[in-house]
Amino acid sequence: MGDELRTVDWAEGTWRAEPARVERGPSGELLVQPAEGSDLWRHTSYGFVHDDAPALLAPFPVGEAVEVAFRLDYGEQFDQAGVLVRVDERNWVKAGVEVSDGQPQVGAVVTREVSDWSVAPVPEWTGREVTVRVSRDRDALTVRARAGGEPWRLVRLAPLPPEAVATAGPYCCSPTRAGLRIRFTGWRRGPADAALHPEG
Repeated sequence: MGDELRTVDWAEGTWRAEPARVERGPSGELLVQPAEGSDLWRHTSYGFVHDDAPALLAPFPVGEAVEVAFRLDYGEQFDQAGVLVRVDERNWVKAGVEVSDGQPQVGAVVTREVSDWSVAPVPEWTGREVTVRVSRDRDALTVRARAGGEPWRLVRLAPLPPEAVATAGPYCCSPTRAGLRIRFTGWRRGPADAALHPEG
């Protein structure tokens, strides 16, 4: 994984829901401030629909993988950043690190009409660069994540029909406060992973 990746210029993406503020950092990073109250969720348990998180999206065909890197330097309830894969308002997957119950959690929300959320605590990732990788192969999305150069962790395997027309890229949102700023440090694309599990 990652041997044939190319860097995606931020200008290659199209904003879906504009952030409150966006600017280039001195090292080429993208600094994004989502609007207060922005979120992605559909019905389950909470009873509401939110579909206004800023996301910088580009076409995501079968056979490709996308990686988004960012600094995990945020820490308030429901602050989040990662990768959004979107088909339409009823079919999408977001994967990344979200603060929940007082600590950062790596996880994914898979939405097909209604949202399904899974998380695992990663307090040791605080203050580090996190990379989220989503690989699209045949009828599935494979979500992996890691901090620094550590081994990849499998986060989620989710269905996505091969005929679905999807876009993907960095997203962030701030459901409960104003002033969150996410420092995206990389956006890369390459071939989809050859296997779900490493051999050996």
